[in-house]
Amino acid sequence: MSDAAAPHAPKKSLWAKHAFLEKNSIWLLIGILLVVAIGGLVEIVPLFYLKSTIEKVSGIRPWTPLELAGRNIYIREGCYNCHSQMVRPLRDEVERYGHYSLAAESMYDHPFQWGSKRTGPDLARVGNKYSDEWQRQHLADPRSVVPGSIMPGYPFLAQNRLRSEEIAADLTTNAAIGVPYSDEMIESALADLRAQADPNADAEALQKRYPGAQQRDFDGNPAELTEADALIAYLQALGTMVDFKLYDDKANIR
Repeated sequence: MSDAAAPHAPKKSLWAKHAFLEKNSIWLLIGILLVVAIGGLVEIVPLFYLKSTIEKVSGIRPWTPLELAGRNIYIREGCYNCHSQMVRPLRDEVERYGHYSLAAESMYDHPFQWGSKRTGPDLARVGNKYSDEWQRQHLADPRSVVPGSIMPGYPFLAQNRLRSEEIAADLTTNAAIGVPYSDEMIESALADLRAQADPNADAEALQKRYPGAQQRDFDGNPAELTEADALIAYLQALGTMVDFKLYDDKANIR
């Protein structure tokens, strides 16, 4: 009786290979780490060959000392928990809030205030949308101007004196992490802060260091520099630095 050719062993199916990984947690973990590492390298490595990952946008400047102090209060009070500062490139977002956010608008923000949800409206374009008086009323009693608002009131901001003694140190810290505050800006920080909230002060030096900075009494109380001055100055600056007519891509919005 002649020897019959032994049948070839069936090849392992894809399912069998997958079952092997499911039954061996160590190999599954190694596979996950390998896939994540490859995906991470594909996304990260090209960034090292770019001169900049942020497009150059004219008009963007560091926050003035008063605006920076207001931003610190904004973060302290947790405003970012209910208000985002990032308009997505979607038609409904653009029609409601304005031009979608540019990466360069957040390049000097540490940390950025993109937010994770919107209990209230996005604030990326709120600058000069409302008057200072409206902002004061809204902070003191939100329902006096927005009847359906669930925002808590912050009347104490108009009563709290703004602690500005450490503003130069604040600018120094930001400069250390890449914000282009010069030595002159740091040395003049306190004077610039006070000048911006005083409509009678000489603003020539302030405007030279921070082009387009708005100068006036923001809290309606020229006799005292308060936390409301700083916060309203910050809010009124949001979205005002860029001329969006130069970036009008609405035709390409989905």
